[in-house]
Amino acid sequence: MPYSSFQSIKHHGFKTEPQFTEKYFSQTQDHFNFNTMGNGTFNQRYLITDKYWKKGYGPIFFYTGNEGNIWEFASNSGFITELAAQHSALVIFAEHRYYGKSLPFDKDSFNIPQIGLLTVEQALADYAVMITELKQQLAATDCPVIVFGGSYGGMLSVYMRLKYPNIVAGALAASAPILSTAGLGDSRQFFRDVTADFESIGPECRDAVRGAFRQLKELAEHQDYRRIQSEFSLCKPPSSAQDIHHLNGLLRNAFTMMAMLDYPYSTHFMGSMPANPVKVACETMLSGSDLLSNLRNTAGIFYNSTGLLTCFDLYSLYLECADPTGCGLGFDSLAWDYQACTEINLCYESNNVTDMFPPMAFTETDRKLYCFKRWAVVPRPDWLKTQFWGDALSTASNIIFSNGDLDPWANGGVRKSLSSSLIAVNIAGGAHHLDLRGSNDADPVSVISARKTEADLIAQWLFPFK
Repeated sequence: MPYSSFQSIKHHGFKTEPQFTEKYFSQTQDHFNFNTMGNGTFNQRYLITDKYWKKGYGPIFFYTGNEGNIWEFASNSGFITELAAQHSALVIFAEHRYYGKSLPFDKDSFNIPQIGLLTVEQALADYAVMITELKQQLAATDCPVIVFGGSYGGMLSVYMRLKYPNIVAGALAASAPILSTAGLGDSRQFFRDVTADFESIGPECRDAVRGAFRQLKELAEHQDYRRIQSEFSLCKPPSSAQDIHHLNGLLRNAFTMMAMLDYPYSTHFMGSMPANPVKVACETMLSGSDLLSNLRNTAGIFYNSTGLLTCFDLYSLYLECADPTGCGLGFDSLAWDYQACTEINLCYESNNVTDMFPPMAFTETDRKLYCFKRWAVVPRPDWLKTQFWGDALSTASNIIFSNGDLDPWANGGVRKSLSSSLIAVNIAGGAHHLDLRGSNDADPVSVISARKTEADLIAQWLFPFK
């Protein structure tokens, strides 16, 4: 291990409790080809705490890192350390290759062909190798491993249990859209479910959003770009249909993020949000008769949470990519765009019929054209289903699929138990992987109960190893 550093309670503004130590693991660049990279390695970051661990005996709780800086996930997944205290477990959060500081080729990682080693399979192999080697180093070879993950990280936890059941005894997959991302499902579902969240506050909220987008469309048709600039406080006036399309994407993305992060208390995860942001958004949309300024202020809940922006820069606040639900910003957005161009299907559309947003298609053909132009790749829409079983999961075991009914990703995942050891846990009033977050006084009863169910099932999985 080249170097490690001890992290204090605060790291980049994220509160972390208990204290994690940040370390680096010497990881194989290419697990599946012995020639191209030889035995080339890179430094893969992970966070570890043995605060609760009964050394050599307690289980290992391993978070399968997803598309971002691993500190962000560690700081927003307090349930795992709460559970570790009950089970005397070691806790490890591993960072996904090509995200955060885990770059296999440093600054060249996002060039072609180096980006080609960013696959789900390579990431899973990273985790399997890391778990195996760390168990050896820590004299923990007999300690059972439970994997945890949220969203794409939850998908990876499922896949770890399917692919490496010799290494992983069970998986908690929170808000894991393993069906929709494998191309199973309805392309209208995601934005329909975002809309349903706002509709549940009141149909007039949905109607106001739809009305505001209609007014924007009329201004755009008259090419009244100066008026659009002033209504939306844009730094520069739009000057083309493409700019208007991008503005629609930016606005739609704000509603997506508020629906996903509709927690009952304020959070700093993928952006800063007030408590109950969907309710706050609806109050903002209905705060007066000027629908366009209401729409601007509603988008500002997400894009201008600090209140410091004096204008919105269209192309720096939002990047259009192969994921219509948003790729984020910075290097992480490049990595996720590549994954959405290769294995992970995200062909979701809005149509203004089943949802409140402008019609914005993203078909298989659109994806193919974009991805070939951007990354020189052709997506393989059926590969995830072939490689990771799709909905034919009945022979698997020891997986919890948890979903909150406020989360637009939920209906892309498993909502019904498939067997006595493939358990669906549905959380009324829960947003995106709320159950992985630490306990909070504002938690609904449903998530307290869900965590209890999850804890009981994990205890059952661990019982044979006692």
